[in-house]
Amino acid sequence: MTISAHIPTELLRPFIKTFLIVESQDELVNNVLPDTSLVMAFRYKGRLHYVTNDTKNALPSSSLSGLRKSIRSFNYSKDTGNLLVIFKEAGAAAFFKQPLHELFEENVSLDNFINRQKLSTIEEQLSRSKNNFQLIDLIERFLLSELCDNKPDNLILTALQKIHFANGLFKIKDLAHSLYISQDALEKRFRRVVGTSPKQLSSIIRLRAITDSRKQKHSLTGIAFDAGYFDQAHFNKDFKLFTGQTPSDFFKSPSFLQITDFLQ
Repeated sequence: MTISAHIPTELLRPFIKTFLIVESQDELVNNVLPDTSLVMAFRYKGRLHYVTNDTKNALPSSSLSGLRKSIRSFNYSKDTGNLLVIFKEAGAAAFFKQPLHELFEENVSLDNFINRQKLSTIEEQLSRSKNNFQLIDLIERFLLSELCDNKPDNLILTALQKIHFANGLFKIKDLAHSLYISQDALEKRFRRVVGTSPKQLSSIIRLRAITDSRKQKHSLTGIAFDAGYFDQAHFNKDFKLFTGQTPSDFFKSPSFLQITDFLQ
């Protein structure tokens, strides 16, 4: 498998973190940990399946994936190419008017959001592209044509900064108070723009901080406590849902180091 990252053009950088071109020369299964970015995907060659309970489900040629709290497994057939648009937090809202929290834990065909004829045109163009430069040029032109709101929600951006600075350990009531907004109003606005609630995003951030460290720095009890858990069983349950492994297995298993995470 080869993965190449590409920086978006200046006009798209406020909304998009990176483009990833992922190509598999042989059939393989790739596990992807949850992250804080919504992802738009275009498969321009080959076949791609989502694996759940040992069952392979064919994915559409273009799709939009919401945020998740559970690990995902993808089966790439031989000679498959996928172009991923990794949005910045709150960035996808500039392209879609629909409330993004409805996509939580979902992978939805992109024709639910974009005109089918226009989508078919870009899919055909991508399938005929001859190199990565053409792929990126095509997708950037497409995204610029779909950009409907280039004004960022500064309150939500500030909320995101505060959550990250606290490594996810921020009470939502205190967060709302610091932003001079009611908790209910903050949560509704946050879900619509970010794609999930402040509480759920905070949980993803906390668990990502643990898995991204790539090593066990403390006892499992200490790790759970640092992540804001006061119940070891609750932490173990959330961690296994997030990674597919128990905390002890995750840190001692060599397979942990082989996980290819597209969203880092």
